[in-house]
Amino acid sequence: MLVSLSTMAQIAILDRVIAIVDDDVVLQSELDQRLATIYTQIQQSGTTAPPQDILVQQVLERLISERLQLNIGYNAGIRISDEELNQAMGRIAASNKMTMEQYVAQIHAQGDTVASVRDQISNEMTIMRVQQGKVMRRIRISEQELDNFLNSEEGRFLVSPDVNIGQILLSVSTGTSSEETDAILARAQELKAQTEDGTDFRQLAIANSADQSALQGGDLGWRKMAQLPGVFIEAVEKMEIGQVSAPIRSGAGYHLIKLYERRGGDEKLVEQHFARHILVKPNQIRDQAATLELLNSLRDRSLDGEDFAVLAKEFSEDPGSALNGGELGWSTPGMFVPEFEQTMGAIAVGEVSAPFSSQFGWHILQVTDRRNQDFSETILRNRTQNLLRERKYEEELQVWLQEIRDEAFVEFKGSDKS
Repeated sequence: MLVSLSTMAQIAILDRVIAIVDDDVVLQSELDQRLATIYTQIQQSGTTAPPQDILVQQVLERLISERLQLNIGYNAGIRISDEELNQAMGRIAASNKMTMEQYVAQIHAQGDTVASVRDQISNEMTIMRVQQGKVMRRIRISEQELDNFLNSEEGRFLVSPDVNIGQILLSVSTGTSSEETDAILARAQELKAQTEDGTDFRQLAIANSADQSALQGGDLGWRKMAQLPGVFIEAVEKMEIGQVSAPIRSGAGYHLIKLYERRGGDEKLVEQHFARHILVKPNQIRDQAATLELLNSLRDRSLDGEDFAVLAKEFSEDPGSALNGGELGWSTPGMFVPEFEQTMGAIAVGEVSAPFSSQFGWHILQVTDRRNQDFSETILRNRTQNLLRERKYEEELQVWLQEIRDEAFVEFKGSDKS
């Protein structure tokens, strides 16, 4: 009996509560395990660890933050399925150039278990979905912000098309007479005529160009249009692929530019989908299996002839589309999460998809129409909006994390490391 009480006392000491976080706790064993991992990482990186009391406080705060986010995810019905975990482990193995068997062997060699690694991955995926769901909805990009960025120097650079060009430079030195300058211009015009007669531009560049790219056949490679000298941009914008420009005058002399290839900046015909969906989220009453069972039954009812829109109005938990029968309107690239866009592109018009998951829950989806539209300007603005969102994300994430920490009830109970 004394031995049994002693063993129980050791367990109690090992797993004693060191912090109360709302209705949850952080245990001493969790802190010890995370500290051991951090110390190993620091040692492997060759850097010096901070003082122990500072590191303990940092790790404990991280555990508290994670616990808060995991509880938010649980209360919101976020659950990571076994299939998603299997796929995540497969990606980790592939990124480390290992088979799944080799990855599992490595886990055991490090003294860990597959179950604990799966729990860790599940927690990381849950936290990521919570962050994306909570933080992204706080970020607003106004039309004026988009316009200001697109009109800025950086904006013009980012949206500028890429061009693959070559050049021939005939130098005009300072102090060259007008007669000599005219003769150099005439030589440039003669070289252009030779290219039109079929002479290889690169051969002419090697033999005639004064630019440092001459021995490479005058190739300048891929450049952003915005990176080119102003005198080049005006000419290249009007050129067709394979065309050689008329002689262009600059401070260095006369240039002939050949446009080999262009990427971006052209009309973009994209496939659009007119879709509707039903969103159902697991919750404390309905687990993931029950959620999938409900969605499969709704899919069967739709396939048996029931109106998808009526089913969406009754069952969909997407407040933005349920009242409209689940309709989402015409899609544009980047408008929806990748899982949604992949499913839209994979099913036929009129078909109802099998249930699939996203960060918002589980969906069934129907595409009612498709078309090709020129969305060059829309795509450009969507990409710019995504870029600006990403730039604001990290800053907004830190603000949100501080807010949930400030609003939480946290009571420290002390630890062996403090």
